Amino acid sequence: MPALALIFNAFVWGLSWFPFRHIEGHGLHPVWTTCLIYLAIATVVGLLRRGAWAGFAAHPMLVLLGLAAGFTNVGFNWAVTQGDVVRVVLLFYLMPLWSVLLGWAVLGERPTGGSLARVALALAGVAVVLKTPGTDWPVPSSLPDWLGVAAGFGFAVTNIVLRQLRAAPGESRALAMFCGCAVVAGTAALAGTALGAFAPPTTASPGWIGWAALLGFGFVIANVCLQYGAARLAASATAVIMLSEVLFASVSSVALGAATMNSRILAGGALIVAAAVWSSFARTPAASEDRAPSTPLRTSP
Repeated sequence: MPALALIFNAFVWGLSWFPFRHIEGHGLHPVWTTCLIYLAIATVVGLLRRGAWAGFAAHPMLVLLGLAAGFTNVGFNWAVTQGDVVRVVLLFYLMPLWSVLLGWAVLGERPTGGSLARVALALAGVAVVLKTPGTDWPVPSSLPDWLGVAAGFGFAVTNIVLRQLRAAPGESRALAMFCGCAVVAGTAALAGTALGAFAPPTTASPGWIGWAALLGFGFVIANVCLQYGAARLAASATAVIMLSEVLFASVSSVALGAATMNSRILAGGALIVAAAVWSSFARTPAASEDRAPSTPLRTSP
């Protein structure tokens, strides 16, 4: 049951691009969608779990946690709506690089030979994915590519902050992340609308509401499944199972024409996933202690 719960979580996130694109088809930008969904979730959770607010006074770093989670969600949700889903998901999984760099800079964890090898493996995979026949250098070439990379960085920051907040109540951490997603997405949505980049939500047709309700319900159930599964399995097992998100996203997006698959993507993706799997089995004991609440929103390892 714990493994099935984690697979369902990965399934929800692997297919989240589909409702996001339908919502956008009704005229609501994905950043606005992210804002409204998490605003509703945060409001309900904040009212039902009022004791969770007390954690913010004792642990001010929860604010940073919320901002990092919000940055992650906005970047990922926007990217999978606009770009090639497979490319975005693979670039998001460039976390071995960010984890090593942030662990060194923030936690003072000097990289080992194994961690540097994982970084090299992940970078090689990204280079293969990005090096199309029309590019001279394998660098992100579009907004969705950059958003995917940025979202992966944001998720690495989220995990680093969570390791510093192991003493904070789990419900406070979850509430901080829900609120952070609503605040960051709301700020980006308002700024984008003011600059004319996003259409205001008032111009969207009502058809988006049903898709947003389905998506929000899926996020809540996925979060519950993650908390249940991750609390009962080793951190390494959780991380490997969560990589099934790549499979769900790849198969669904290719089948529905939202992504392309070729030998280059397959080879680069294999290197990135291999680095992620290797990294999941090389986690520190401190990281393993926090495995249950480490990914309650974006919910990828």
